[in-house]
Amino acid sequence: MKKSDTILEKEVSETIKWEPLLHSNDIDVKAHDGIVTLGGTVDNYAQKKEAAKAVKNISGVKAVVDAIKVDLFFSAIRSDQEITSSVAHALQENWAVPNHMIKVTVKDGWVTLDGILHWDFQRKAAESAIRYLEGVRGVIDNIKIEAEIKNELQKEFVEKALRRSWLLDIDNIRVRVDEKTIILSGIVESLFQKEEAERIAWNTPGVCYVDNELLVELN
Repeated sequence: MKKSDTILEKEVSETIKWEPLLHSNDIDVKAHDGIVTLGGTVDNYAQKKEAAKAVKNISGVKAVVDAIKVDLFFSAIRSDQEITSSVAHALQENWAVPNHMIKVTVKDGWVTLDGILHWDFQRKAAESAIRYLEGVRGVIDNIKIEAEIKNELQKEFVEKALRRSWLLDIDNIRVRVDEKTIILSGIVESLFQKEEAERIAWNTPGVCYVDNELLVELN
């Protein structure tokens, strides 16, 4: 059953307040036809990411628009040079990140990541590694994926991988392959399932891009 905008806004607000990292922050919530927009301010970038993550797990949410701004405490403000040094150290200490393949630039607290990696999990690990660093206001991820493995993508292998997840109903998901791109289409019941399907597709050896066209529809 489809939830009204009012009910969805209430559930989103309650979910945000339930998170220990977020309960003291002033986050505005607006919902329209399953699309949730988050506004207001938080104290750091980690809280901004946590808010969006929490909302994606709520039944009835089709998409999240993250318009939250990071308003740092004065004591948390760092120079761009200090942030650059902290980011470089964080990437170097993370075994999942080939830091020598990533270029880091910082301007006004915004961290931009450029470069080419072989796997999507490496890209996500890079962003996660700097999420909790002081002074970071946001991250611009320009990293591209170029698979080191030159395997030809097989639609059947992707479908088998999706079928192994108990979270997904593969009968409602269609998979297409176009060279190094995997296209997902069809219907899932939650935003969480949509992102889970994309995560699994990104794990395919040889993939360079995943086009996630899945629609979220409640039964």
